[in-house]
Amino acid sequence: MIDPKDLVAGLGRGLAVIEAFDDENARLSSAEVAERTRISRSAARRYLLSLCHFGYAKTDGRTFWLAPRVLRLGQSFLLSARLPRLAQPCLQRLSAATAETASLAVLDGHEVIFLSRHGGSRFTSAGFQLGTRLPAHVVSGGRAMLATLSDTALASWIAEHHFTGFTHSTECDPIEFRAAVVRARTQGYAIADQQLELGWRGLAVALRNRHGECLGSLSITTPIERLSVQQLVAQTLPLLRDAESELRALL
Repeated sequence: MIDPKDLVAGLGRGLAVIEAFDDENARLSSAEVAERTRISRSAARRYLLSLCHFGYAKTDGRTFWLAPRVLRLGQSFLLSARLPRLAQPCLQRLSAATAETASLAVLDGHEVIFLSRHGGSRFTSAGFQLGTRLPAHVVSGGRAMLATLSDTALASWIAEHHFTGFTHSTECDPIEFRAAVVRARTQGYAIADQQLELGWRGLAVALRNRHGECLGSLSITTPIERLSVQQLVAQTLPLLRDAESELRALL
């Protein structure tokens, strides 16, 4: 536990200002940033102007938006993180063996972040880049990681989660979703069948280290016409488990 006296509160607020921007809020006024971050308007404006000064944001005098320099923050993680580097050869072999898309993802609160991916399907070329964030309930990797939580932690996560529907198949009922996660825990793998996008399904396993701690997930994504659920499990689950065992020995 870090002593609060050692924390720089201003840094935390500055990062919160950056995180206030998203795809639905690409441009914000200082008042809107203040509302989203729960800091005063004057403080929000100072943080925004500071970001502009250091090249992380731009402004037209009324609204603010993030500048490309912000990508350096995420790039620094991808370049320095050990997990994506270790996983990439495994993902390449998985993709070659299955002719499908193989991915490494981690859980960040209520979202899944894709840190590494290999495969040439449309699923990877249609806007799914490294660093893509998706609601955890609609992807197999999210379910696989949630399955490693205790019953109490899972219940808290579900209670706080906003279940957004993307297709007619998306499970938005908390009770049904919990049942799916518990089933994944029992089976040792998770499936997301057309939860995010029609025509696509995924299979994932949790990625643990040698101490049994969940660090992320490994998944395979495929068009539904290529493999049935039964074929997906039979053909790719052993490969996913082998890859997970290989990585676990390194972690």
